[in-house]
Amino acid sequence: MRISGGFLKGRVFNPPAKNWPTRPTTDISREALFNILTNLLDFENTRMLDLFGGTGAHTYEMISRGCTNACYVDLHKPCMEFVKKTAASFQIIQFIEFVNADYLHFVKSCNKQFNYVFAGPPYPLPTLSKIPDLIVDVNIVMPDGFFVLEHNPQHDFTKHSHFWQVRNYGQTFFSFFRF
Repeated sequence: MRISGGFLKGRVFNPPAKNWPTRPTTDISREALFNILTNLLDFENTRMLDLFGGTGAHTYEMISRGCTNACYVDLHKPCMEFVKKTAASFQIIQFIEFVNADYLHFVKSCNKQFNYVFAGPPYPLPTLSKIPDLIVDVNIVMPDGFFVLEHNPQHDFTKHSHFWQVRNYGQTFFSFFRF
């Protein structure tokens, strides 16, 4: 896997293949998403939340483009350890708050707001379709902020009150929600 933009552009990181508990977003899909985000966010003034952080790719991309306030959340300890190690090797660890927790517990107990929230849950997650409502209910996104949910074509959020647009790259869909 590689970082597609910013001061870390071209840097490669390789999560362990054996028993890795996540499905990483492809480089092509992530790069396309960041091409969109470049026109929506002021990275340097963005407080971001990466739910289901997995490999940390989304967090690395944000920091590489100037974000200095990132919160990485993942339930799996091997993911957390890998991302801490990788962030240290990239010399960006000081920009990341690490939270080893279930997304539901974290979101319901979080007392912060973010102007950009990204969630890349496992596609078969039984509660995936409820994540946008949860994000709205807990008021975790600042006014004028964005929430992006990665999902497969089996989910359709176009009728959600905060839905803005959807982009797809093969079987990877990104639904955008405005606040």
